[in-house]
This record gives sequence, C-alpha cells and structure tokens, in this order.
Amino acid sequence: MVDAQTGEPAQEPDWLTDEEKAAWVPLAAMLVKLPPALDAQVQRDIGANHFEYGVLAHLSEAPGRTLRLRELAARTNGSLSRLSHVVKRLEQRGWISRKPSPDDTRYANVVLTDAGWDAVVKAAPGHVATVRRFVIDPLSATQLRYLRSISTRIVDQFDTDEAERDQR
Repeated sequence: MVDAQTGEPAQEPDWLTDEEKAAWVPLAAMLVKLPPALDAQVQRDIGANHFEYGVLAHLSEAPGRTLRLRELAARTNGSLSRLSHVVKRLEQRGWISRKPSPDDTRYANVVLTDAGWDAVVKAAPGHVATVRRFVIDPLSATQLRYLRSISTRIVDQFDTDEAERDQR
C-alpha cells in the first residue's frame, strides 16, 4: 500500500482484534438503531426530535427553567452552532425564549416557556418508556453500572479532544 499524498509506503492500520471487533459491532448497531427509536417517540408525542426534546428536558430541570446558552450546549452535548439552530426552531414554536443574561448582557439565557413545559410533560412518559424498553430493562443492575462507566469514559474522550482543540 502507498500513501496517496506522500507516495511513501502506507503504515498498516491498527486493525481491531476479534475481541475488539466483537465489542465494536454491536455498539455500532446500537448507535444506528437507538437514535431513530428515540426520535420516533418524541416525533409522535410532540413533533420534535430527540435532541430538541433533550434541550427542553434540560431546561425543565434547571433552576428557573433557565440556562446560559453555553451551559445548555454542554448539557446537551451539542455544539453552539447546532444549539443555536435548535433554539431558533424551538423559539418559533413558542417553547423557549432567549433573554440577555442579567449578570452579563454579552451572554444569552435560554428560558423554557409554559408551552415548552407542557411539551416536556407530554413527551416525558413516552420518552422514559422508550429508554426503559431499549436501554434500561434489558440490563441488570450490574450491567447498568458498567454501561454508565463505559459511556462516561467514551464521552470523556470527546470532551478531552474538544478541550485540546480549544487550547490550540
């Protein structure tokens, strides 16, 4: 094999072992199958997608149903750019509003409206039932602890990479 850019012999990839592949393949399948199941439930219940529901849910749990835009992005694991688009759509539906932060007007706060609260209340029972069906109920208590540990460790890798990019 030759590297197309350098013309030098390409370094052989660090291929997955059989055991690593046996762990990766079902995880990849879950990553493909779970998001549409979560989206379908929220779409049926309130006409939103799972990420939009997550924005509403995080706001519903925040003091005063209010979060600074950057904090909301961190809690939803979304970029500021993606969140800005979602906030605009949710504002158009009357579910949230943007207000300058009283502490520092350079920053925007996102506030869950009463209509947004009603949407969360309507979608939450179906959401928790879907999460239980596909994630919680098939696992033992021990497996749930492992899932939490494993998921946290994987997500932390993304956070570490983002922090390193931000420092450059």
